Amino acid sequence: MAAGNGDLEVEGHGHGEGKMWNMDQTLDQPLGLEAERVSSMRVQKVLPAVMVLRLAFQSLGVVYGDLGTSPLYVFRSTFPQGITNQKDVIGALSLIIYTISLIPLLKYMFIVLRANDNGEGGTFALYSLLCRHCSISSLPNRHPTDEELSTFVVNRHHPKTDMQKKLEGSPILQRLLLVLVLIGTSMVIGDGILTPAISVLSAVSGIKEASSSLNDNVVTIISLVIIIGLFSMQRFGTARVGFVFAPIFLLWFISIALIGIYNIIQHDKGIFQAFSPLEIVYFFKRNKRAGWEHLGGVVLCITGTEALFADLGHFTYGSIQIAFSGLVYPSLLLAYLGQGAVLLNHPENADDPFYKSIPVKLYWPMFALATVAAIIASQAIISATFSIVKQSVALGCFPRVKIVHTSDQFQGQIYIPEINWILMILCLVITAGFRDTRQIGNAYGIAVVAVMLVTTYLMTLVIIMVWHKPLVVGLIFLLVFGSVESVYVSSVLFKVKQGGWVPLVIAGALGSIMYVWNYGTLKRYQYENQNKVSVGWVLGLGPSLGLVRVPGVGLVYTDLAHGVPPLFSHFITHLPAIHSTVVFVCIKYLPVNTVPQEERFLVRRIGTKAYSMYRCAARYGYRDLHKRDEHFEQLLFQSLIRFNKFEALRNSTGDNSLAASWTPEERSVSSVQALEMAPQNPIMDDSMSQGDGLEINSIADSSIQLQSVSEDPFQEIPATERRGVHFPTSPIEEDTQDALTCLMRGRDAGVTYIIGDTIVKARRDAGFLKKLVINHVYTFLRKTCRENTVALNIPHESLLQVGMIYYV
Repeated sequence: MAAGNGDLEVEGHGHGEGKMWNMDQTLDQPLGLEAERVSSMRVQKVLPAVMVLRLAFQSLGVVYGDLGTSPLYVFRSTFPQGITNQKDVIGALSLIIYTISLIPLLKYMFIVLRANDNGEGGTFALYSLLCRHCSISSLPNRHPTDEELSTFVVNRHHPKTDMQKKLEGSPILQRLLLVLVLIGTSMVIGDGILTPAISVLSAVSGIKEASSSLNDNVVTIISLVIIIGLFSMQRFGTARVGFVFAPIFLLWFISIALIGIYNIIQHDKGIFQAFSPLEIVYFFKRNKRAGWEHLGGVVLCITGTEALFADLGHFTYGSIQIAFSGLVYPSLLLAYLGQGAVLLNHPENADDPFYKSIPVKLYWPMFALATVAAIIASQAIISATFSIVKQSVALGCFPRVKIVHTSDQFQGQIYIPEINWILMILCLVITAGFRDTRQIGNAYGIAVVAVMLVTTYLMTLVIIMVWHKPLVVGLIFLLVFGSVESVYVSSVLFKVKQGGWVPLVIAGALGSIMYVWNYGTLKRYQYENQNKVSVGWVLGLGPSLGLVRVPGVGLVYTDLAHGVPPLFSHFITHLPAIHSTVVFVCIKYLPVNTVPQEERFLVRRIGTKAYSMYRCAARYGYRDLHKRDEHFEQLLFQSLIRFNKFEALRNSTGDNSLAASWTPEERSVSSVQALEMAPQNPIMDDSMSQGDGLEINSIADSSIQLQSVSEDPFQEIPATERRGVHFPTSPIEEDTQDALTCLMRGRDAGVTYIIGDTIVKARRDAGFLKKLVINHVYTFLRKTCRENTVALNIPHESLLQVGMIYYV
């Protein structure tokens, strides 16, 4: 049975599933051209200059800690056996200068950061962009109406390329793309483990220069204490930590820059020869294979660069670019030039060039500042790890964990307790086990370059498929940056036996966990989709469904966006009773960074109004968190009531067949005219309208804007009055009045959350590997992660779990 102008279609017997009724725009933002939607989003992103500068200052203490403290260990790791030829200092310094200029400055500042997903960065942000533009997803539950979201920005003016079509039609290529993303994600998490170890050890080791009686054991113990304190501070949130660390790190950058200038003037001004790229050629001619091995130390000068992108959701593109270009980049160049000048005159200082290049009077202040800066260095990658794990959880690629939002102003600032303590334990083990920054540096280099190489591959696809640039442009990007990073990868892989195996083991373990979780989740969804009950069968049971309809509202949770889940048929088979109102709730995470609150719910009716059955899809982005919707039940009921109101309003507008051909603008105008011509409250009488808090704000394309969540649509109406509300007796609206009365009475009687307590097992005819993965690994992960009811914020006293076994 169709209703309205074609955008709203009611599921009826024999007709299957219709279109969803979308409530996603307002009269202030009517549906129109894609350009208008993009323009609206860009306007919303504009921040005052003062706010941008404030974020740029705060980013110093969060984003640039790791990159900023790299002068502590780069030269030491580049020349672990000492300097045999002073000209090698010039060559290594030239490599450092052009590596920093090519990767962080050119690649990330001017290219990669522009590929953000509505302000969100990181590996999964690139994957999200590709999913939207190639119509793929880690969980195939996308609906056409999802593309109508204001944040679901896709350039539809360009035809799909052959590469896009091939990716859409190949499940194998889609899985390979997902594996590539998981590898990059695993390496970022590995960075979160290695960064505190090498940064803190490098800083604390300076204490041995002041006292020869202190040995490596003392340095290790002090480092362990500092690491424990660092991870314990994470629960206070990025915002508070950032404002504490930012002034300190501002002082750090200024100090290393000034000391660098002092060393250049004091020791050797000829160090500026390093700006000649020919010095790189001479370096490799002199050293040949040894020069190639030195690259494993040089690459550490760009550690933490991926955090620039991954932490973008904490700040803004402009703020990160201002901080890097205006302060971080020039300070790092001056620091390395100063150390190089010292090494030209004193090559014997290669074992610790940072501390041995500090003037004597400034030694202890710089030691204290370096130690604090090393603590800050770990903050960048820890924050990036939290961000990327949150994205992984939302897209179904990581087990459910507790996610705490630490800022009401900036949604991207989060804290994940489980990940925080796991990182701390592994970091302590590595620090206590190696006790040597050289071996940790070998491990660190592999993790750093691997994630950058993954970003390069993904960016190449984004350039071609999302930005719709010519294929040659994407290949040039891949050739320039991919070749440089591949050379670095070949160098660091040479040191696998000298500690390089650590990130490979970490990435292998994390990648396996993430892939198994995604595989098990996908198989569970496929089982529900293959065994779903047809709507026609349910409607064939009649309005009572052949059951006893008890007072109340039953919210049946399912991953399906279409059809009736097997959970429901299993429930009514064993318990022949169901609530007077049934709502199938689908919590969907889409490949977008966020879904605005006013666009969150999609509501449609199943059958006629006599069935009192609805389907509601609650949509979220990978930055959103369902548990933050403390008023989810209230928002859901507001959406259901508005749905009934607009359904009645559309039925009264006239010829539906004519309305189906209207443009979005025509539908908007016609709906407004219908509302103005209608009575003040065409559905409810005055007694109800005064207390329901459901003022209609917009009609454009069947859209509504939810009122403040603090307004309970029922709180001002006593229960006795709700059951006895008098409605107008218009024959056109009589069934709508009955539906609203049934809905209100059901909520008065109580809301029950019906969710599946499923056990997933491999079929008996499945292979050994599948049985191992599903029956043991995936089952273990489901038992150890947070329960689904906790993640969905379901009140325990209203919970009803239905046990089922899924043979996949």
